[in-house]
Amino acid sequence: MVVDDHPMWRDAVERDLVAAGHDVVAVAADGREALARFPAARPDVVVLDLQIPAPDGVEVTTQVVAQDPDVKVLVLSASGEQADVLAAVKAGATGYLVKSASREDLLAAVRRVAQGDPVFTPGLAGLVLGEFQRISDAPTPDPAQPRLTERETEVLKMVAKGLSYRQIAERLVLSHRTVQNHVQNTLTKLQMHNRVELTRYAIEQGLDAD
Repeated sequence: MVVDDHPMWRDAVERDLVAAGHDVVAVAADGREALARFPAARPDVVVLDLQIPAPDGVEVTTQVVAQDPDVKVLVLSASGEQADVLAAVKAGATGYLVKSASREDLLAAVRRVAQGDPVFTPGLAGLVLGEFQRISDAPTPDPAQPRLTERETEVLKMVAKGLSYRQIAERLVLSHRTVQNHVQNTLTKLQMHNRVELTRYAIEQGLDAD
């Protein structure tokens, strides 16, 4: 699903996605239209501008993720401001690209986000990780916290560093499916929904610094 209030930009993104073999199930010009079409369209990925007529992209992200925790939101915005990036990620966005990104960058980001991989324009990933590290209070381990296996913890550390499933599989000499299973088991144990939440948890626990 493509959401952008600029017709030329919206049409160009839709055209590029279709040309690359993706099925664009819906388009919308503002937040109200996006939320109205989302329940019937049920997209896997929403490519979304932040600066759209009300409700804005942050609120749309919050609402679609609440409706469907499995949906992935890729923000495609003219803004690279820290406040906008962090607001989008805290709302549940899986990725954030600025509109200066190339067509190839966009298509690659859509593919990775669809798999649950956090994707950011270069420079923004460090900003997001740095902010979550700053607000983390390095909490004392909670004895009631679900226990992860040594391998699950190892995979979680790599997730926090932004590695894809394929990269993790290569480093640990495991199959792609095995890595997915470890991540899914960890999500279940921690009662989380996606890799973005896992990344936040790992940063709060200081695992990204190991």
